[in-house]
Amino acid sequence: MRTYTNVKDLGNLQQALNEAFEVKNNPYKWDTLGKNKTLLMVFFNSSLRTRLSTQKAGMNLGMNTMVLDINQGAWKLETERGVIMDGDTTEHILEAIPVMGSYCDIIGVRSFARFENKEFDCQDTILKQFIQYSGKPVFSMEGAIGHPLQAFADLITIEQYKKTDRPKVVLTWAPHPKALPQAVPNSFADFMNEANVDFVITHPKGYELDEKFVRGARVEYDQRKAFEGADFIYAKNWSAFQDPHYGQILSKDRDWTVDTEKMALTNNAYFMHCLPVRRNMIVTDDVIESPQSIVIPQAANREVSAQTVIKRMLEALK
Repeated sequence: MRTYTNVKDLGNLQQALNEAFEVKNNPYKWDTLGKNKTLLMVFFNSSLRTRLSTQKAGMNLGMNTMVLDINQGAWKLETERGVIMDGDTTEHILEAIPVMGSYCDIIGVRSFARFENKEFDCQDTILKQFIQYSGKPVFSMEGAIGHPLQAFADLITIEQYKKTDRPKVVLTWAPHPKALPQAVPNSFADFMNEANVDFVITHPKGYELDEKFVRGARVEYDQRKAFEGADFIYAKNWSAFQDPHYGQILSKDRDWTVDTEKMALTNNAYFMHCLPVRRNMIVTDDVIESPQSIVIPQAANREVSAQTVIKRMLEALK
């Protein structure tokens, strides 16, 4: 595997899940696979779970790991061609990327949508520049349009906890005080549409996601109706995608907060969230602290998803 940006890069999804559970059950089985290999993790945006889980995954495989925070300790980078660099950007990303590539064997990149230029975001420009110019295998640690490591961990978690062969999985929008990217819901939808689940997306009107991720999923504008009989509830906020409101907050309606009353409509569903979570905006305290909340095991599986992806990349380097 040379790149990892979406579910298709994993190939057969059941085989990928089987491999992930093998990694989960014996994480140090391949502790020499990455000997004398270096993982570079490049962060244009902040991180907790992604940074720690991916670094740990590389270490489990015997790799050297390096972390570069672009906004703290590196030159400020220009990302677009044709710009006269007479402002506060010191180095162009097209020189920086091949230099980074010369110091490592695999690169992970985290770069969020900026909501300044929809075309720039939708093309996942920064991530694609690393793929094009680094000369090294590249995986997304969350890009402008997707977070495939998170979605893979989500699928692993659902597989781990499901009680039926084809569980009902609901992705629900919830309110948030800031405009957030669509990356996590995009990738979750991308994965759920390929998995053996009954997948439903629920959100207020105006929050429709890009159709290439929604595909054949059922979209329900009545949150309570969507929750009926669900086995998993995945709560996440995202800003508007559709023009002319791209990147905007259209609603902070607290009626969409996941609470005990709504969870009672489900089939004793497990509650999921990628974290960090705004309590009593996204979800109430009693729900996230309930026995049905699996947000911590879900976060722990981030190490598993990252290690499975990096393992495949290392095997391809041989």
